[in-house]
Amino acid sequence: MVQDTRLIELKGISKSFGDTQVLHAVDLYIRKCEFITLLGPSGCGKTTLLRIIGGFETPDAGSVLFEGADMGSVPPYRRRINTVFQKYALFSHLNVFDNIAFGLNLKSPEALGVKTRRQKKAEIARRVNRMLKLVKMEGYEKRSIDQLSGGQQQRIAIARALVNEPEVLLLDEPLGALDLKLRKEMQVELKAMQQQLGITFIYVTHDQEEALTMSDTVVVLNGGRIQQIGEPKRIYDEPKNAFVADFIGESNILSGIMRADRLVEMLGVEFPCVDEGFGKDEPVDVVVRPEDIEVVPAADGMLTGTVESVIFKGVHYEMMIDTGDMRWKVHSTAMQPAGSRVGLRIVPFNIHIMHKEA
Repeated sequence: MVQDTRLIELKGISKSFGDTQVLHAVDLYIRKCEFITLLGPSGCGKTTLLRIIGGFETPDAGSVLFEGADMGSVPPYRRRINTVFQKYALFSHLNVFDNIAFGLNLKSPEALGVKTRRQKKAEIARRVNRMLKLVKMEGYEKRSIDQLSGGQQQRIAIARALVNEPEVLLLDEPLGALDLKLRKEMQVELKAMQQQLGITFIYVTHDQEEALTMSDTVVVLNGGRIQQIGEPKRIYDEPKNAFVADFIGESNILSGIMRADRLVEMLGVEFPCVDEGFGKDEPVDVVVRPEDIEVVPAADGMLTGTVESVIFKGVHYEMMIDTGDMRWKVHSTAMQPAGSRVGLRIVPFNIHIMHKEA
C-alpha cells in the first residue's frame, strides 16, 4: 500500500545535452511503496529523469533528495536503488543462478547479515531461490542465458535487480522488446511483484495503456516539463490540457466557448456540461472520449452526421462520423454501416472543458 511518506524529492531539476535542454526545472516527489510511471513521447525527458534519480546523470541545476538527504555526491552503487533496463544487460557467460547472484557475490558476509563464507553462500542461495520463485523461474537455475526467451530474460533481469533488496527499483521500458500478449501478462505480474515486495517502483514508458494499467500515479511529460500528475483514472477522465487529452487514450478535441457556467458552445451548438469557473465567453478546449458519444437516430441527435468508415476493433466498432465541421471518432458496440445518416448525443458529464494553452 502506498504510504504518505515522501521517499524521493526532485527539486528544480534541469538538464541539457549540448544546446538542447531536455528537462526544465522539474519538481516531483515519490512516495514509499508507490508504483509511479513517467509517461511521455520519445524525447520528452523521462529516461533522463530516471537516470538522474539513479545517479547515472548529473543535473545541471536542482537536487535529488532521498529521505531528505541530498544525493548529489552519492554514486549509483551507494544509492539504495537498482535499475532494470530495456536491454537487460545479462551476462551470457553466466547461468541463470549466477546472473541473479552476481551483485550478492560482490558483498561481504557482513553486508548480507552473516559471518562466514559458508553462511554467505547459503544466504545467497536462499535469496536467489526466493527471487526465482517470485519471477516464476524455479528450475531454471543452471540454464544458459542464451537458452531463454526474451520474456524469461526479462524476468531474470528483474530478479537480479530485486535480489539486492533495494528500496527503489527503476525500470526503463523493460517490456519494450516483448510481444503484445507477453507484455500484457508481465504488466500484471510486475504490479503483483511490487505489491508483494512493498517497494517503490519508478517506471518509464511511452505506452499509455501500460501506464494506466500498472500505476498508482502517472506523471505525464512533454518537452522536458511535467504536464500533469495524478491517479490513472483522473488523468484519463480529467486531462489538464490538450496534449494530455490527446496522448492518453483516444480523444475528440475541439475548440469551444464557455457561454456560462455548465454551458459550452461548440460547432455552433450549445451543450450542457458540468464544468464551471471559466470566464463568460472564454475560449476553451473541449475533449470528448470516443466511448462517451452515443449514436442515435438522426432526428434525436444534438448533432447529425454521416458514417464515413467502420472498423471492427474486437470489443467495439470504431466509426468516423462527419458532421460537416468535425470528424468524430466514436466507439460503440452497435455498428452503423458506412453511409448511414446518424445523430450524436453527448451527456453533460462526458464533456470535459480545459483552459486554452498559452
